[in-house]
Amino acid sequence: MHASLRLGIAAATALATTAVLAVSAPFATAGGHDDWYGNGGDHAVFVQTDNLAGNQIIAYHRHGDGHLTKAASYDTSGLGGALDGSVVDHLASQGSLTYDPRHALLYAVNAGSDTVSVFSVDGEKLKLRQVIGSGGTFPVSVAVHDDLVYVLNALDGGSIQGYTVDDQRLHLKKDWHRSLGLDPNATPVFTHTPGQVGFVADGSQLVVTTKANGNNIDVFNLNHSGAPSKSPEVTADPDAVPFGFVSSQRRLFMTEAGPNALSTFTVHRDGTATKTASALTGQQATCWVTFAGKELLYTSNAGSSSLSGYRVDRQGNLTHLGTTTTDPGTVDAASASGGRFLYVQTGANGILDEFAVNRDGSLTSLGSETVPGAVGGEGIVAF
Repeated sequence: MHASLRLGIAAATALATTAVLAVSAPFATAGGHDDWYGNGGDHAVFVQTDNLAGNQIIAYHRHGDGHLTKAASYDTSGLGGALDGSVVDHLASQGSLTYDPRHALLYAVNAGSDTVSVFSVDGEKLKLRQVIGSGGTFPVSVAVHDDLVYVLNALDGGSIQGYTVDDQRLHLKKDWHRSLGLDPNATPVFTHTPGQVGFVADGSQLVVTTKANGNNIDVFNLNHSGAPSKSPEVTADPDAVPFGFVSSQRRLFMTEAGPNALSTFTVHRDGTATKTASALTGQQATCWVTFAGKELLYTSNAGSSSLSGYRVDRQGNLTHLGTTTTDPGTVDAASASGGRFLYVQTGANGILDEFAVNRDGSLTSLGSETVPGAVGGEGIVAF
């Protein structure tokens, strides 16, 4: 799927020692007292570098016209990682940097350290509150709903680990660990690891995409406490390489990197998933997707260095709106200000592209920022 991504950049594999499952790493704080609580993100864009020498979150101030100014850099106290064979997308996942609006927290994976960092968020400022074990090897994606958080670990066959949130920290639930049972020896590694963990909109089910290691959509039903079913309901998506998704009600809008398409799935109460619509992007390595407002969706096409825009109707049907060129290696993206602006990571040179979203769904470039140390980086949140 990503053959066209090989831009001559050497890929590294950074695998750390086995994560601690039952005991979290000591939490770290930075620049203040432990009782510092944030009011949530505002006029800010946070970008994860996934740097192998030391992961960082780079904070940008978002001006009213959508332009960005770098505000600060924050160490995660962990290491980035790179899956074997990856080039512009070291984690080959979506959701590696995730915002928790209920608790005003930001969660960042440290793939090279098998940990997750927890930051309080206040405007464009962050404070590191905790670093905790991911419950597996090579964490790549985080999902949050109310007081529940799940982390997806990519290696050793893949796994999910659940937590609850209290007092600005994650609390590991030892019994909420589930192995995905994927082939740990399948290659190339970066196409054969799971792609994302996420909740359906009402929080009753947890979804995992397996990419080429099964070509499946795994759905765990959650009980009243948030604990997952012992095993997932598995829906096959043959040869599709299901990768990233966003949810709305019981629908998933999911990228399929095999045919390079965006598809709509309905997740049923029993955990099965049914495809109801699909649209080819005509691009290469269609792997990420994000909402801009309630009706516009944009896929990131890493192999074509482009974005594809779609309008979705109430039935989940997709109308293609056009393609926009980005800097090389289009990966994660996030929208801000009610969908008025779109910010896109491009991994070949670690550049963040800025766009205004027009009413017809077309995009107008506002410029770009070079994110220090972020070649191959993934993970972005915008306000």
